[in-house]
Amino acid sequence: MSNFFPRWANWVPLKLLLIAAVLTTVLTLGVWYYFTPKYTRVGYMPDQPAPFSHALHAEQLGMDCRYCHSFVEVSGHSNIPDTQTCMACHSQIKSTSPKLAAVKASWESGLPIQWVRIHKAPDYVYFNHAAHVNRGVSCFSCHGQINDMATVWQAEPQSMAWCLECHRAPEKFLRPQSEVFNLNWHAASPAAQLAMGTQFKKEWNINPPLTCGGCHR
Repeated sequence: MSNFFPRWANWVPLKLLLIAAVLTTVLTLGVWYYFTPKYTRVGYMPDQPAPFSHALHAEQLGMDCRYCHSFVEVSGHSNIPDTQTCMACHSQIKSTSPKLAAVKASWESGLPIQWVRIHKAPDYVYFNHAAHVNRGVSCFSCHGQINDMATVWQAEPQSMAWCLECHRAPEKFLRPQSEVFNLNWHAASPAAQLAMGTQFKKEWNINPPLTCGGCHR
């Protein structure tokens, strides 16, 4: 009795399995990259109600980060400056500039400016700003060279893997406490950074948590 199916049909199941394996691998790699914070968040730069330039205020004028983000050393959350903070300067400086329209409208109405948030940890993640900046972790480590940004954008993915890079080796990022808010400060060399960071890690008894409960509380 002759076979109902031709001889070449014997290879069809194997070929289908091979195609399925290749497609699964490609799909997995695609999701792995395109659905990660490194792809979805880095570079995010939304339009804001008022065009605030860190390059002008922080770099050119030399304003300290803490003038606007005044709670960063004492609070778990770094505050966005309120309208009163803006108007402390701009009631006298550039007070008629059309770029300040949203700020002046907020000042007159008493309603807050609707800034678009850029950096935000998920609700299931605990992050304390004060705990980091008071132990030698600079704004630069998480926000990049923000003092050069005319418009703020997200420079780092701030994913769990990215956070763990610092928690596993904090000596690579620690700097003198006096230089935490100096965004232009860098160690003389990677070797100097490692030596200095290792010393600070020991002196300040820095031992970042690596277990899930450290950040997922």
